[in-house]
Amino acid sequence: MHQTTIRNMVRCTGIGLHGGRKVELVLRPAPEDTGILFALRSGSGTSFLSPKPRLVVDTGLATSLGNGHDHIATVEHLLAAVRGMGIDNIRIEVQGRELPIMDGSAASFVYLLNQAGVRRQAKARKVLAITRPLTFEKDGKYIKATPHDGFLVDYTIQFAHPLIGRQNLCLEVTPDVFATDIAKARTFGFLREVEYLHANGLALGGTLDNAVVLDEFGVLNTDGLRYPDEFVRHKLLDFVGDMAIMGLPLQGRFEVFASGHAMNNAFLRHIEDNAADYVEERTLALPETAPKTVAGTVSGAQPAHESLRGQPALA
Repeated sequence: MHQTTIRNMVRCTGIGLHGGRKVELVLRPAPEDTGILFALRSGSGTSFLSPKPRLVVDTGLATSLGNGHDHIATVEHLLAAVRGMGIDNIRIEVQGRELPIMDGSAASFVYLLNQAGVRRQAKARKVLAITRPLTFEKDGKYIKATPHDGFLVDYTIQFAHPLIGRQNLCLEVTPDVFATDIAKARTFGFLREVEYLHANGLALGGTLDNAVVLDEFGVLNTDGLRYPDEFVRHKLLDFVGDMAIMGLPLQGRFEVFASGHAMNNAFLRHIEDNAADYVEERTLALPETAPKTVAGTVSGAQPAHESLRGQPALA
């Protein structure tokens, strides 16, 4: 299997979840073996940051990366789209200290990747494969990983809310599955939490246009849910994005119960600290035919909206 990058540069603007300010995002093709590379632009120039488990500096409202000098917040939805759509090498340029929240899902980022197209590269894809069973457990939550030829996630959530309760979803994450069954699931929160955050100057960009908000009994969004189990689908989306922080694509079967950004990152750090026991870097076999350039879409996903400039995407 060949490494891939995007075919063309694409850009968008949107609103940041934390600061509520306009953010500009540009996605560019990248050479083989680049991986995912953030280029953070500011008045003093451009600095570069490649995701690694120990560069995660905050997991409060979202996953944030930092290197002691610069940081970038709310990376998980774009990383989920990149990894879910099978992109190995990409340069992500950001003007601002966070990625745009768009509509609270990964659908807008899938749309951007579809607009850019995908290009196969000459070198073979490298993965980090789980080689033996691993259970990471804390406070009744757990992530269990076992060897598997692919990336399969069996995710369960449990919330004491009449509309959520216990939900489970098991999917082999491929580009088509990600685009159809995962990407459009939005982040969610509870009204009492949103009111507290806004009162304390947090999550200033969070609105009903980019999150599912629940009161004690139901959903406040007038358009309702995109899937009956949108909540577990979004948690699975977050897991895909958080696992992308490992650098190389992870290969394995992951059974997850009630995890979140903090536990996802702790799991990656545990793997990193015990790599010799649980993972192995592998180079996937190349097909016999020569690589081709593929124009057009990465998958059959439909765009989330007509335009990505000026405002976050709407459902």
